[in-house]
Amino acid sequence: MAHTVSASDLAEMEAALLALDRVAAQRILAGFAPPLPALRRVEGLIVPVLERIGRGWDEGRVSLSQVYMSGRLCEQIVDQVLPPVDPSRKDFPPTAIATLEDYHLLGLRIVYSALRAAGFSLLNYGRADLETLAARVEADGIRILLVSVLMLPSALRIKALKARLAQSGHRPRIIVGGAPFRFDERLWLEVGADAVGYSAGAAVEAVVRQAGELA
Repeated sequence: MAHTVSASDLAEMEAALLALDRVAAQRILAGFAPPLPALRRVEGLIVPVLERIGRGWDEGRVSLSQVYMSGRLCEQIVDQVLPPVDPSRKDFPPTAIATLEDYHLLGLRIVYSALRAAGFSLLNYGRADLETLAARVEADGIRILLVSVLMLPSALRIKALKARLAQSGHRPRIIVGGAPFRFDERLWLEVGADAVGYSAGAAVEAVVRQAGELA
């Protein structure tokens, strides 16, 4: 029988993902069978669990490899229950996520997985320098761009990225996230971003808001 997500459900799913136990993770998600729609199942269970795993890394309880592999496993499970062409996926402006001139992909991995779990389809550019990222944004007609960084110098480059895009007439909504923005809560304004996501869940909410304003 379908049921709402409880603290024990979240803890059980977190343990399964960290152990890379696909069978257990699928069984837990299947416990939220119809009439609860697939999209609501993944929104209510996978997104908050990915946030818990991300906090575990911040606190030193979870290894980087566990975060990475659990994110990949989540993507595979989500694609099984909510395929990329599923009609329940959200219709919204072209969106992409990238890490700008930074060598840490942890934040990108968590946010990308959370957005896909929440029903969004988006491009993952991975790690990119300013010129490469600007060119891809222009070529793909991106209207919402998420930028994840770990280091302050990378965060400061977002201002230059925005200026570079504006020169060619492209002004996507830019949502930023990562450690520098948690340390300085006004930094996102200083680099000219349109929004900030201090967690994966907050990033999902920011995308929803920006998409609504662009609709």
